[in-house]
Amino acid sequence: MPGVSSLKQCLGCGDRREEIELVRVVNNRGEIKIDPGGRLSGRDVYLCPQVNCFQAARETSQLSSELHMKITDELFNQLLEEINHG
Repeated sequence: MPGVSSLKQCLGCGDRREEIELVRVVNNRGEIKIDPGGRLSGRDVYLCPQVNCFQAARETSQLSSELHMKITDELFNQLLEEINHG
């Protein structure tokens, strides 16, 4: 519906923002992906597009907990690369 805003909460800092301002991260059948179009199915979280929010969500284990998957160093670095260059 046009004009309807969708507020989501950043998992890292807790700020509420418009969905379009946040990065959607999805566990899509055991694969963690950034979903800019919001079309993938699966467990999702929203984060501000800043490294410190990703780090905060990881340090508190919320990222792993919410996505139901261990976030390895390699996977975390891939996510950071995507937000930095995406």
